[in-house]
Amino acid sequence: MIHLLQVAPIEAGKEVITAAKNGELDQLIHQAITMGMEAGKSILLAVVIAVVGRYVIKFLNRLVAGMLERRNVEPTVQSFLKSFTNITLVILLIITVVGTLGVNTTSLAALLASAGLAVGMALSGNMQNLAGGIILLFLKPFKVGDFIEGQGVSGTVKAIQIFHTILTTPDNKVLFVPNGPLSSGNVVNYSRNELRRVDFTVSVEYGTDIDKVKSVTLELLKSDSRIMQDPAPFIAVKELADSSVDFTLRIWVNVAEYWNVFFDTNERIYTEFNKQGIGFPFPQIQVHQ
Repeated sequence: MIHLLQVAPIEAGKEVITAAKNGELDQLIHQAITMGMEAGKSILLAVVIAVVGRYVIKFLNRLVAGMLERRNVEPTVQSFLKSFTNITLVILLIITVVGTLGVNTTSLAALLASAGLAVGMALSGNMQNLAGGIILLFLKPFKVGDFIEGQGVSGTVKAIQIFHTILTTPDNKVLFVPNGPLSSGNVVNYSRNELRRVDFTVSVEYGTDIDKVKSVTLELLKSDSRIMQDPAPFIAVKELADSSVDFTLRIWVNVAEYWNVFFDTNERIYTEFNKQGIGFPFPQIQVHQ
């Protein structure tokens, strides 16, 4: 009897402890479910904002592009402003999505500000490129559509973005040239002036009549309407080389016709000289015994 009385309180105590534990477990499960639902809502809302934000950014980019075109803003400025607008909108979208997830945007801004120095040092080259892009935008050494040469490359300017200038080479390769070095280095703009001079070196064999070479060449150049007659074509003896008499030939053409005239004139000179009996030289060596 005494033994039964001792066991009963012990069993009762175990039931109380088990009930307490079950209550705590239920409470933890309820809290986890509640937190999961809240987190799920935040994540779902963040995803919706991100998806909708992308479409909004595309719409605003088109709106800005249309506004710039209606106001007849230069293509160079349009390219820079569209790139700047797109990057700014993307940054704002990221901050909004992060804030929706429950991250304190004020703390995030403070964190970004504190990390700004380190990031700035790490991205010092990009900061230089950004400054270079602004310099190119305001000083305008070239514009979209110009054919330029700089930093060891050449091509037609397709866009001037915040950090890079995009060039398309004559063989249709796309080049991304950093704005920093491009703005501080030497740049040759082949499209700035309407006229451009084409230079040739024409070589004939020794014994050829110089006056005949000049008259035949000038008549050939006068017959090409693409070649400017004012300034007039220029031809003169450049050098008495080892195996040839070299003439320098200079003509002026419209920039758009430069390469067409260059290749066509070479071909026409070769054809006409053969018709007129003007010989082209070959390397020769005189041996004395």
